[in-house]
Amino acid sequence: MATAKKAASGKAAAKKSAAKAPAAKKAAPAKAAAKKAPAAKKAAGAPRAANAAFMKPMTPSADLGAVIGNKPMPRSEVAKQIWVYIKKHNLQDKDNKRMINADDNLKKVFGGKKQVSMFDMTKLVNGHLS
Repeated sequence: MATAKKAASGKAAAKKSAAKAPAAKKAAPAKAAAKKAPAAKKAAGAPRAANAAFMKPMTPSADLGAVIGNKPMPRSEVAKQIWVYIKKHNLQDKDNKRMINADDNLKKVFGGKKQVSMFDMTKLVNGHLS
């Protein structure tokens, strides 16, 4: 009879430990979530800090200088000045607005190409900055 009681009490003990195990597992993720809590978010509408690499003045090459001027300026300003030049000289393709038709000055910057996409233009212009 002693063995029957031990077996019964062993089953009860196993049930109790099984009941405790899931509770312990549920508590662990709560601790992990508390540790990984994100930092306080910035207020909506707050200005973002500019990346220093984009704000560094870059010197344009002579070819690019004919389009935007020779004084050093940040990459963001270079892009703005190129778009001012494109709009002023009506160089954006009428059918496909993503394409830029090069005039004589821009052909030098675009490596002799007559037409480039606005995405390729950025890559080509970066080659003329130092």
